[in-house]
Formats: sequence, structure tokens, C-alpha cells
Amino acid sequence: MNPILQVENIKTHFDVTKGLFSKKQIVKAVDGVSLEVYEGETYGLVGESGCGKSTLGRTIVKLYEPNSGVIKFNNNDISDIKGKELANYHKDMQMIFQDPYASLNPRMTVGEIIKEPMIIHKIYENDEKREEQVKFLLEIVGLKPDHIRRYPYEFSGGQRQRIGIARALALDPKFIVCDEPISALDVSIQAQVINILKKIQNEMKISYLFIAHDLSMVKHISDRIGVMYLGRLVESGLSNDVYHNPLHPYTKALLSAVPIPDPKIARSKERIALKGDIPSPINPPKGCTFCTRCSQATDRCFNERPSTIDIDNHKVACFLYE
Repeated sequence: MNPILQVENIKTHFDVTKGLFSKKQIVKAVDGVSLEVYEGETYGLVGESGCGKSTLGRTIVKLYEPNSGVIKFNNNDISDIKGKELANYHKDMQMIFQDPYASLNPRMTVGEIIKEPMIIHKIYENDEKREEQVKFLLEIVGLKPDHIRRYPYEFSGGQRQRIGIARALALDPKFIVCDEPISALDVSIQAQVINILKKIQNEMKISYLFIAHDLSMVKHISDRIGVMYLGRLVESGLSNDVYHNPLHPYTKALLSAVPIPDPKIARSKERIALKGDIPSPINPPKGCTFCTRCSQATDRCFNERPSTIDIDNHKVACFLYE
């Protein structure tokens, strides 16, 4: 299986210094992340709010420019591309945003919203063919063709997110970053959106980077899972391996918080709770980023950054497994 996306040691930092004479403050939102997403698979990315998941997703689609590192798409280095090259790249990679209310222009009809990418990228010969494609995409996501004339305010949150999915499909992409696409929806609607995404993937062979903080939902849709903490990837592996045999103390703590845990996890003696709040990404710990909240941390954890260890294709950044 070939990787469609390769991210190598990506860093995305933001200067948040407030005043001219203030001490320089840099938020290390993404601080050295490497991962691969293969053709036709879903890579789930989980972690607490503020850990850098969404920033990584936006960096991959080039909404944010990385400070360093390499992004390869179909084996082409797109880390520094701009202009027309970037526009061509966006044909193959799209994004579904978290907030279905804020991500749709309220002054445009559903048809105009979905047609807009086609017009920008000059897809299809005329407006009639574009309108036919819009109606087809609406049917794919479970909406009616006559919805094309309506405005976003006439739809529920779940329906708006379906419109967002249809817009992301307008250019027939090979890869979609799903940035917490269900977190703003009712629980009853979340499963419907997940099933739509899975159906689309099976029919169109699209790869997903699925970002969420709900580990149980991520397990349901993902082939592999990566766990982020304070800008770094602390664990990754096959979905079942990460969920049933978590290695990193942070992953174990996340699974301990799942409302209805898997029976295997419920019987686990290693269920642990997090201590305190997530540290500031402006001033992260010197060593392991998780050391200040880990009950198993040693002096070494506070002073050295652990390297990533591969245990039968299950990767973990923790001194406990050296």
C-alpha cells in the first residue's frame, strides 16, 4: 500500500508576543510531527483540545505555512509551493471544517456554495453541467436535489455539515482532512455523518485524516490512530492495537475517560487519570511533554525528550519501553 501523504518532522509555531517591548512568546502548536496516510485509509488523530490537531490539519492543506519539515503528497514535496501549484494541489486535497454554521457563507445558496470550487478551478464546461454535479453531490450526502436553491439558515446543523461534505467532494479530491466534523452535532446525528463519510470512502477510494477528541468514535471510523499531546505525536498504530493495548500513559488516561469503555479496557489494571491541566504550548516542559501530568514520570522524563520506539508497528514515545 502506497502512502498518499507523508509528513516529516513538521513544526508550526506562532508568534503571540503582545507588545513591542514584551518578552517574545512563541506557541509551539505543532512541534515535530511525522506520520503517513495510505491510499484509501482513514488515519484518526486524537488528543485534548489545544494539543495541535487542527493546526496540523490546516498545515497539511497549506492554510498555515509550516516553520520547518516536509509535506509530501503523492511523493511530491509540496512544503513550499504557492500560487498556481498550490491551487492545483487543492484540487486533490480538501477540508471539512468543524463548525457547520460558520463554514458556510449565509449569503450564498447551497448550489452556489458547492459550485464555487468548480468555478474557481474551471471544472466542467458550463453552469448547467456544474448544476447537475451539485445535485448529484447532494444526493450522495443524503440531501434532496431541490435543496440547491435554499440558504444555509434553512438547514439543521447535521444538514449543514452534509453540505460542507458535498462542497469538499466538488473537485473529486483524493484526500480530505476532516477537522472534528461531528463535534458540533447532536449525538444522534454524529453516526449519520460518520456513515456518510465511510460510504463515500468505499465508493470513491478517498483517504481521510480524521481529527477528533472522542477516541471511541475515532476507533469506529479509523484504520490507524495517532495520539497527539502538546504538539507532538506520542503514540500511533493500528486502531485495535491503540484502543485495546495502549502503551503511552497519556493514551491510557484518554481511554480511562471514555464514557462506556470497552470490556478489555474496563478490566485493565493500568487505567489512570490525568493530573492537572495541559501545560502552555508557549512554555512546554523541557523533556517529555507529558511529564508534568504522568504518575510514572522520573527525573529523566523531565530533562530528556523520548525518541519514538517501534514495537511491532505500534509506535510510542516513552522511556518505559526502552
